[in-house]
Amino acid sequence: MRLLAVLSDVDRSLARQAACRVPPRVGKVLSAVEEAAENTKLWCGSAAAMAWLGGWRGRKAAAGGLAALAAAQLISNGLCKQLADRPRPPKEWFPHDEVDDRPDSSSFPSGHTAAAVAFTAAVAPTWPAAGAVCALPAAMVAFERVQSGAHYPSDVAAGAAVGLAGAWLTRHAHRLIIRHWR
Repeated sequence: MRLLAVLSDVDRSLARQAACRVPPRVGKVLSAVEEAAENTKLWCGSAAAMAWLGGWRGRKAAAGGLAALAAAQLISNGLCKQLADRPRPPKEWFPHDEVDDRPDSSSFPSGHTAAAVAFTAAVAPTWPAAGAVCALPAAMVAFERVQSGAHYPSDVAAGAAVGLAGAWLTRHAHRLIIRHWR
C-alpha cells in the first residue's frame, strides 16, 4: 500500500507542476496539437500524407500506423477505461480554464497517448524519418493531456505502454497467427 501512496503523491506533484510551469503561448500550441489529434485526425492525416508521398514504404508505414492505432484504441478505450473507472484529476489542481473542457470518461489510461504512441511506434521501423517526425507531436499530445488536467501522469504512462503494445501486436500479429495455426 505504501507504493500506491508514493505513486499517488508523484502523480499529484507532476500534474501540478505541468499545469503551472507552461507559458501561455506554449499552452496554446499544445492545445492546438491535441485538438488536431482529437478523434485521431492528426494520425489519419499523417497516414494519408505518408501513403501519398512515400511510395511503397509510405503506404506500408501508414497501414501499420493505422492498424496499431486501432489496436491501441480498442485496448485503451474499449477495454481498460471500462475496467478502470478512475476519476479525472481534481480541477483545483489546475490554474487555467482548460480543465473545464475534458471528457467524463475514465481517466485511466490516456487514449490520446495510446493512439499517438501506437501510430509513431508502428511507423518508425518501416520509415524511421517519418517516425521521428511523428514523435514530436506524439510527445506534445502526451504532455498536453497532463498539463490540461485531463489525465494524471500515470494515465499517460499507461497510455504509452498500451500504444507500444498495440504497435508490437500489429507488427507481430502475422507470426502469432501462423504459430497458433500450425
